[in-house]
Amino acid sequence: MPPLEPVDERLQQAMKLVLLATLPGLLALFWFYGWGVLLNLILAGLSALAAEAAVLRLRKRALKPTLSDGSALVSATLLALALPPYCPWWLTVSAAACAMLFGKHLYGGVGSNPFNPAMLGFALVMVTFPQQMTHWPASHGMDLWGGVQQVFGFDQSPDAWVRATALDSLRINKSLTMDELFSANPAFGRFGGSGVEWVNLAFLAGGAFLLQRRVFSWHAPVGMLASLFVISLLCWNGSGSDSHGSPLFHLLSGASMLGAFFIVTEPVSGAKSPGARLLFGAGVGVLTYLIRTWGGYPDGVAFAVLLMNLSVPALERLVAARQERIAP
Repeated sequence: MPPLEPVDERLQQAMKLVLLATLPGLLALFWFYGWGVLLNLILAGLSALAAEAAVLRLRKRALKPTLSDGSALVSATLLALALPPYCPWWLTVSAAACAMLFGKHLYGGVGSNPFNPAMLGFALVMVTFPQQMTHWPASHGMDLWGGVQQVFGFDQSPDAWVRATALDSLRINKSLTMDELFSANPAFGRFGGSGVEWVNLAFLAGGAFLLQRRVFSWHAPVGMLASLFVISLLCWNGSGSDSHGSPLFHLLSGASMLGAFFIVTEPVSGAKSPGARLLFGAGVGVLTYLIRTWGGYPDGVAFAVLLMNLSVPALERLVAARQERIAP
């Protein structure tokens, strides 16, 4: 029988607060996209727990302490919130399994992963299945049975049911001004993506709750949002057809707030010192804008986070060297 290991109560409590803080964004996504969001959540959660249990069995480790700490469920939840609603069941299962296997247990489990597990799972399916990952629903979603049929392939909806996101529409736009896009393209809302702007505000509220409870410090979120605002302001050229979008558009589109408060704040794969966290977040913000604007993918949060995960040791050394120089 595998030896029993103590449950990390501090980690468990932090994971519960993170799950609680995702509720505003989850409810907003459910309001705009329907049952597909919850189906993603259930599939990702079950797949992540099953993959983690299988690996623990192979490693001859006790199941309860690791499964009950909440880390796998949090990674699965963040992954599910980032995936398109009503995506095929096998895509969600593959993403969650990859997140656990290649993003977490390949490096020894919780506390050892150099990459954010949820973003690694997302990036792998984005690269492997780009067509399915861009199928976002154009309506307020389906009823429960219709959603089940769509997810499990019993009944495929017509192509008109899906549409390009606001970020994707802006990236491929060659002729319409920003005013024309906002007035004529249903993917655009008042300031950002239609519906997505409210989802971002909901995740902002959840992030503010976590900051108030001191689950993480302000450095990484502020670094990301500030750098995203500054670079989009510097590159903003008004409302012409060659515009890359206003700062407010970028803050309220895609996964900006989910990334700022729930992804870059991941304590294991992110930076540890306050200064390095600030630089880490700033790097994510800049890379997100560059990928959105000139890259091959409509939203660059996942790839930006993974690239900055690689730079964490260098950031820590840079901050430590600077502190040594200014120390009396």
